[in-house]
Amino acid sequence: MTDKFIPAHGGYENLLSYRKTLIVYDATVRFGKRFLDPRDRTVDKMVQAARSGKQNIVDGRMASGTSKEREFKLTNGARASLEELLEDCRDFLRTRDLRL
Repeated sequence: MTDKFIPAHGGYENLLSYRKTLIVYDATVRFGKRFLDPRDRTVDKMVQAARSGKQNIVDGRMASGTSKEREFKLTNGARASLEELLEDCRDFLRTRDLRL
């Protein structure tokens, strides 16, 4: 029997969702530096939301070997963080009278 006590986990680097959130994080950092005042709290909130989205995918994938429930919760956390970031981007456009 080849079943292991703790199933395979990790491998987040190969997930499409992780690779996309890595791009979103990097782009958010650059966006904040280019278009927002560094003293604006929004910059920190946007970067933190992008980071949380990425890190929750990593954490969820690492937890997948021992707890599918924890993996699911962390994946939902990633989605929520990225939705928060999306709403910040919409706010940025709306408050500057730019098209979505």
